[in-house]
Amino acid sequence: MKKYFFILLAAVSLGVTSCSPFQVKSDYSATANFANYKTYLLRTDDLKLNDLDKDRVLNELSKQLQSKALTSGQNPDLIVNVKASHKKVQDITTSMGGGMGWGWGRPWGWGGGFGMGNTWTNNYNSGTIVIDIVDAKTQKLVWQGIGSGLSVDSPKSKQKQIPQVVAEIMANYPPQKGK
Repeated sequence: MKKYFFILLAAVSLGVTSCSPFQVKSDYSATANFANYKTYLLRTDDLKLNDLDKDRVLNELSKQLQSKALTSGQNPDLIVNVKASHKKVQDITTSMGGGMGWGWGRPWGWGGGFGMGNTWTNNYNSGTIVIDIVDAKTQKLVWQGIGSGLSVDSPKSKQKQIPQVVAEIMANYPPQKGK
């Protein structure tokens, strides 16, 4: 019994610690040999962000690439291209108040009634970061990571979330074949 309790506790703990506010996914070329890649060059032509956010993305991305034993170079094995975008999102929430009731009672007597509902609208911008990793020799995309769900309307949120989402995206690089 204690064994099953421990397994359940471990599973719940893992589930709680792995929760993330971001949606992160990646894809890769099954034929690429990621062990052969040693150097990279960051390309930021498509990174349309203000200077503060651009620095946040590039600093974290460089840190993540270096933690994977890759070094920056002018004759690279990989070209790392970063893109960012945002979209307007509108959440609509409706709640039904009261309800429908039938029967005899005060103050209305016999009959029914419908409750009134409330509707709230929340408008915000949601950001996405895309990291494309291209084999410099073949000019073919070998890995792509995408992270979305950034709160781009709040400077304080962006300060914290940009490094987090880049780290979560790069956690999938290099890919583990078979996963």
